[in-house]
Amino acid sequence: MSKRELIEPTPGDKRYVRRDDKGHFKDQVDVGKSLAADRRQKAKTDAGPGQGDRGDHKAR
Repeated sequence: MSKRELIEPTPGDKRYVRRDDKGHFKDQVDVGKSLAADRRQKAKTDAGPGQGDRGDHKAR
């Protein structure tokens, strides 16, 4: 799976996107909604760098 990339298509509208093999947008989500969803639930799996929506990160 490709890493999430932060884009800002217009000022004030930040989004996390994933691209497919051809470079087209495959998945996109608003940053605010993504962070709110992360706070609402605890994931059981550990996610790697750039994969924050796929699970939690270990405490540092």
